[in-house]
Amino acid sequence: MAKIVVAGEALIDLVPRGPGALAPLDPRRGGGPYNTAVALGRLGTPVAFLSRISLDPYGEALLDGLREAGVATSLVARGPEPTTLAAATLDASGSASYTFYAQGTADRLFETPRELPRDLRAIAFGTCSLALEPGASAYEEVLRAAAARGVLTALDPNIRAALIPDAAAHRRRFAAWLPHVGLLKLSADDAGWLTGGDPAEACEEWLTRGPAAVVLTDGPRGLTAFTRHGRVRADAVAGPVADTIGAGDTVNAALLHWLATRDALAPEAVAALEQDAWRAALEFAARAAALTCSRPGADPPYASELA
Repeated sequence: MAKIVVAGEALIDLVPRGPGALAPLDPRRGGGPYNTAVALGRLGTPVAFLSRISLDPYGEALLDGLREAGVATSLVARGPEPTTLAAATLDASGSASYTFYAQGTADRLFETPRELPRDLRAIAFGTCSLALEPGASAYEEVLRAAAARGVLTALDPNIRAALIPDAAAHRRRFAAWLPHVGLLKLSADDAGWLTGGDPAEACEEWLTRGPAAVVLTDGPRGLTAFTRHGRVRADAVAGPVADTIGAGDTVNAALLHWLATRDALAPEAVAALEQDAWRAALEFAARAAALTCSRPGADPPYASELA
């Protein structure tokens, strides 16, 4: 099976035990890219994490979580700065909003590595790491370099508006990434923030600007893939919801895992997938996300739970 790298931040989610601003908080390992890497490792896909992680106790806990999931950590740099914290607040449906404590933290100081693994077939990016400088420019450099090598690049913008000082500039930057992106996955909320218009129409337009496919998630309304062969939709999987933290990250991992197991980790292979194949991929991702939603925090499923 092919090698995948996930690039981006690792942080500590402060997860509430219930709805409301004053619910007690439990620290849990998190960050969109971190969750994606852990999910891939738990699914059995060879994966490495590319980031900069603090030397503090939270940083050690984050590294332990990667190793426990089977994620390679040789590409992780370390720094003395503190770990980023993300305090979540849940509404009555379990949907989370976040307050970030990211000033002067270790992951913001990520630097472009000298080289990427030679056996690299896909690399995934997303969330805070693409919004917070100076690390954001370094991650963008990696994105462009990987795409130039013909590597499948996956992007989940996973918008955290509170961390974006200039919304218009970030939207322009997102548009500039598209020619270098092979697989774009985003939520309906992300698409709405990026365009201010209809998410489906935006996905159709983005498909013409570089990505081999665009996958849109819309919570309980399911998932839709926008492909060169048309739209494909899959229903969300009903079940208990503790919260939605990490659900989108699990979708990222499940899609990459599904592509890897079918030797389809290449832009041209993604573009060639027929509608039946996309339906199967979306259904697999929906099942995986439902399991993550059934337990508190970002706790993605293992391969045995999806067998």
